[in-house]
Amino acid sequence: QVQLVESGGGLVQAGGSLRLSCAASGRTFSSNVMAWFRQAPGKDREFVAAITWRGGSTYYADSVKGRFTISRDNAKATVSLQMNSLKPEDTAVYYCAAGQNIGVVPTTYDYWGQGTQVTVSS
Repeated sequence: QVQLVESGGGLVQAGGSLRLSCAASGRTFSSNVMAWFRQAPGKDREFVAAITWRGGSTYYADSVKGRFTISRDNAKATVSLQMNSLKPEDTAVYYCAAGQNIGVVPTTYDYWGQGTQVTVSS
């Protein structure tokens, strides 16, 4: 089992920045990939970014490329998502996920955090 706890959400004005963190514990060595997804009200959960524990390869959704940066700290077993130039359409609950493989669909991942709310006002 892997436990994931997100933090760092909040309310920010358009154009502002937020940094989300995800702390992993438990059998973290059983997962190769960490990812962020988000879900806005009435919409499906969508892929935001992913990173591999080994090598640190990164992947981004087109909608956040150039604005968001995913990073990891292997020693602390944490993954962060730096979000810059935020837009109202970035408003959603953001979830941290862990799994074996890179994927853009939620079913790719085995473990999920409880989510953290990000609200961007116009």
